[in-house]
Amino acid sequence: MRLRGLVAVLVLLFLAGCGGNGEEEGTARLWVTRDRGATVLVDAEVRAGQTLMRALASEVEIETRYGGRYLQSLEGLEGSLERQRDWFWFVNGYEGDRSAAEYRLRDGDVAWWDYRAWEREGEARVVVGAFPEPFVHGYGGKTRPAVVRYGSGVAERAATLGETIGADSVEPLGTPIPDGANVLEVRAGAPALSATLGGESAGDPVRFVLSGDVNPARRYSVP
Repeated sequence: MRLRGLVAVLVLLFLAGCGGNGEEEGTARLWVTRDRGATVLVDAEVRAGQTLMRALASEVEIETRYGGRYLQSLEGLEGSLERQRDWFWFVNGYEGDRSAAEYRLRDGDVAWWDYRAWEREGEARVVVGAFPEPFVHGYGGKTRPAVVRYGSGVAERAATLGETIGADSVEPLGTPIPDGANVLEVRAGAPALSATLGGESAGDPVRFVLSGDVNPARRYSVP
């Protein structure tokens, strides 16, 4: 009985190491693109509970490096030191802060792989393309309080967006913001949508600024 129990434990540990399905139920969304979303390669629904790397491997042919921790090639598109291009990944708008073989998908997550140049001048480590994320599902299963602050003439739209992101409050600009909250700022003016990260790591507070009649539900982050 002891030997049989030991074997069962070893099998479970092996599956966990391979990124097997955890206790999480539900589904996540998987996007794969190139050149900052200019070309869509994959748009699929995948099981939650598995690692991001395993979810990717279930949809496309990949090659990894460093013991399976990092993506080297996807359908022939290879990371290249000479060309300074590589695969980057994001979950709910946040740039990943660990190996994709370590990030376990939660129900409702939006995972995005993009093949792009290394150059990132002016780019934040959070993107607007997964809106209403990261307001709804956060990162790593942890969410922050969300608030909406709005300018003149856009109160009705701000209220609608507040419902979309599950905001704790929808108030005019200048109203104090709780420490650590994610902020959606709604303004009048020319159509624009931007995002900034209020820290250094995935999961830190974000501020999105939306103006005009831009559709915030666009996918990816296309320049």
